[in-house]
Amino acid sequence: MSTYQVGYFVGSLSSTSINRTLSTALVRLAPKDLEFTEIPIGNLPLYSPDFDSDYPAEATALKEAIAASSAVLFVTPEYNRSIPGALKNAIDWASRPWGQNSFNHLPAAVIGASPGQIGTALAQQSLRAVLSFCNARQMTSPEAYIRLEPGAITDDGDVTDEPMKQFLTDFMQEFRDHVERVLTVLPRA
Repeated sequence: MSTYQVGYFVGSLSSTSINRTLSTALVRLAPKDLEFTEIPIGNLPLYSPDFDSDYPAEATALKEAIAASSAVLFVTPEYNRSIPGALKNAIDWASRPWGQNSFNHLPAAVIGASPGQIGTALAQQSLRAVLSFCNARQMTSPEAYIRLEPGAITDDGDVTDEPMKQFLTDFMQEFRDHVERVLTVLPRA
């Protein structure tokens, strides 16, 4: 059995992000052959093509972290019916300069939590459009728009809501299977 290195992005920069809490739960519930490393996005300067010939250290570290990953997982909130600016900025850095797109053929999945009824559905739609342009190999099912109520996941990632725990466990198993299928056809160099 192979071990897959998964880089994950938390779209929120908030220290009290429910999506950070969700990411902790996902790591706990994932199959044992997935190893996770958070790819930080908070220290990146704003992307500009002016940097394409001389990437700053933070952006180089971002691209190196993605290159070291077998797959990526995006855990994102919804800001103004789209993805947070910091997450979009990170994607812009990782997908540039032209011809050096870090997401090309990379297995990817998207999930997000919100206290609201639509549970990040529009943010995920926006993110999926960006990832499609970046040629990431997205897991399209199951979709996971999590309405997270207080206490459903503890700060250390224990899911107290049993139906949610089963859904998240199944989601992570499907993600693991997706990674294996994609990498069988499109192995990472």
